[in-house]
Amino acid sequence: MLFDLLTVGGGNIAADLLEQTSSTTRVQEIVRLSLAPAFLLAGIGAVMNVMMARLIWIANRIERLEVRMEDEQTARERIELARLRRRRRYAQRAIMLSTGAALTICVVIALLFVSAFVEPQIGSMVAFAWIAAMIFLISGLVLFAAETVIAAQGQKATQHGPDEGS
Repeated sequence: MLFDLLTVGGGNIAADLLEQTSSTTRVQEIVRLSLAPAFLLAGIGAVMNVMMARLIWIANRIERLEVRMEDEQTARERIELARLRRRRRYAQRAIMLSTGAALTICVVIALLFVSAFVEPQIGSMVAFAWIAAMIFLISGLVLFAAETVIAAQGQKATQHGPDEGS
């Protein structure tokens, strides 16, 4: 039925598509080219799991502190709450940028497959999408690193007290 729909109208789209994809070597080459982005996608997913676990821990810690501090807050608790909120902001942005990188890599993979079956060359689009993915990924990892630095500084301040450390 899909084949019939593609053959109706201004040309035999299905026949052209079948002719272009009939070469096993051509399809194998596209699959080979898309493996590196696919592995990167898996790596981003693993890093995002770590980011999400940290974000959940931070959110739970903020909630516990807010419940405990409903009546009164010590200076130390206010400082910790401010630091946790800052960490949450960095972690959320890191996750959003990493998600953007993952989505853009999916576009790269799709463009690689499409490029084999369309007449106009779209290599520039693939390169632009790849560069965008790297910018998203680098930005997300920088924010994640910043969040871990803030966490380490908070740990140091907690060990020494709010007036001594940091």
